[in-house]
Amino acid sequence: MKQSALFKRLLSYPLSQPKPMLIGLGLLFIAAVANAGGPWLIQYFIDEHITKGNYSTDVLIPLALGYIALQLISATFQYLQSLQFGIVAANTIKVIRKQVFSGVINQPLSAFDYTPAGKLVSRITNDTESLQQFYELLIAAVVRNLVMISVMLGVMLYMSWKLTLVVLVLLPIVIGFMYLFKRLSTETYRNMRDLLSDINANLSESIQGMSVIQLMQQEAHFNQQFNDLTAEHLAASKKVIRLNGILLRPLMDLLAGLALLSLVAIFGFNGVELIGVGVLYAFISYLARVTEPLIEMTQQLALLQQALVSSERVFELMDAKAQTYGEDTQPLASGSISLEKLTFSYDGQQNVLNDITFQAKHQDFIALVGHTGSGKSTLASLLMGFYPAENNSLSIDGRPISSLAKDVIRKDIAMVQQDPHILPTTVQENIALGRTITDKQIWDALEKVGLDQQIRQYPNGLQTQLGQGETNLSAGQKQLLALARVLVAKPKILILDEATANIDSGTEVLIQKSLEVLRQDMTLVVIAHRLSTILNADQIIVLHHGDLVERGSHQSLLKQNGRYAKMYQLQQADRHIQQIEEMEDKQFEEAV
Repeated sequence: MKQSALFKRLLSYPLSQPKPMLIGLGLLFIAAVANAGGPWLIQYFIDEHITKGNYSTDVLIPLALGYIALQLISATFQYLQSLQFGIVAANTIKVIRKQVFSGVINQPLSAFDYTPAGKLVSRITNDTESLQQFYELLIAAVVRNLVMISVMLGVMLYMSWKLTLVVLVLLPIVIGFMYLFKRLSTETYRNMRDLLSDINANLSESIQGMSVIQLMQQEAHFNQQFNDLTAEHLAASKKVIRLNGILLRPLMDLLAGLALLSLVAIFGFNGVELIGVGVLYAFISYLARVTEPLIEMTQQLALLQQALVSSERVFELMDAKAQTYGEDTQPLASGSISLEKLTFSYDGQQNVLNDITFQAKHQDFIALVGHTGSGKSTLASLLMGFYPAENNSLSIDGRPISSLAKDVIRKDIAMVQQDPHILPTTVQENIALGRTITDKQIWDALEKVGLDQQIRQYPNGLQTQLGQGETNLSAGQKQLLALARVLVAKPKILILDEATANIDSGTEVLIQKSLEVLRQDMTLVVIAHRLSTILNADQIIVLHHGDLVERGSHQSLLKQNGRYAKMYQLQQADRHIQQIEEMEDKQFEEAV
């Protein structure tokens, strides 16, 4: 997006609040007029009284009171206008933050496949903060300075158009330097923002993976990686500092000094008769009131450049393509599933699933098994509508999943993931998740998954705060709680993605019992690592490198003596070895 378009879009936010903006401009204009009135009174006093020797108190007192009143009015209205523009800036940032978060949260999951979470967080926080500084400081300052310069030039033009021309010569020169600074610094500022995102992403991911880093003794490597990024950021910052040091304050001070010398020279050449001493004083005073805002505006170009770069990144998140859904709002009548030659690729080049075909009736128990990378979780994500299934190759309840509305998919198709996220809040809020659900519904769901007795043991029951002290849940209990979380909505299809991978045998038994109850009300799709969990499945789908290589019940697949049979035999052998080791440990303890 071009910078002119970015700037126009940035301005559209405060301009969408016309009433507070007009009030702020009105207050600012009054403050500027009052500020310009002070030098004019002194000029009048010098030329009309001091030069003529008229020191009458009848004149001095009203002029002094008038000067003080103007300063008070200027200060008061400056304060009021700053408050007004502050309100505009706060409202603007609130709208931008809501829009950028909405843009991120509504993106399809494919948008997060290749973007680290740390980078996204950095863009949402740091870039939005840069825009906040833009609106709170730059916009208010620019508007104030422009109004101030306009009023000062108007008064100067009224007093002496010849001297005003000297000041006006400054404007195109200043604009030229501002344009040059923008051209030279744009790419450097963009590089700085990108490096800052990389630094925050590296920091976030290093902290999240701290246990792995320390276990693998990679502290020095990650520390060096972080140091390299900060060094690159420092180098980019130095470039900006050098530009600031050359093109901003020093040159502006030089131009202001030349303008002042020009005024004094014109005064000396024309004499007091043509240009009064008071007028010269007023012009020198107004010159400071014009050059100082120009210097301030030029110095704030750095902030403008940061805002433009940040806005480009923020608007990119806002304008990102949202997850698309169909328009069919009819709830699912059943949990039947049909796949016809389903093929899927994340990157459009390498297929993850190849021509997968199978059907499942409502209340069927479907199991997906296979080694890592076989496509099990990808198939589950397609069933959840996280990614689009091409050519209507996936149908739910006899309808292409691409035709179903978002509310239908999210209400009637639910998933329990391998590592469910438990919020640091109460049991009730963890299950309800903002939905209007009664305690009875929650207890019914907990009873179905066999977690009700555990929760009843807590003194506060459903109001027990999780993640604190003795109420930290085990991996298996987290799985059961996540299962209860989806059951309160009574979906037509329930997907368990490796839900038994990290649990003990006791919890596995509980989940097996829960599955037997749940299959009476819904279609179950279970991605299983432990094959003992799916012995009663109606269909076991065996995937290998994206291909459906075997399909059938547990007994029929064992008779085929294929890939599934080998997987089952290996797990049985491992379980047998574990049982022997446990018996030997028990015998050793009894002997001791």
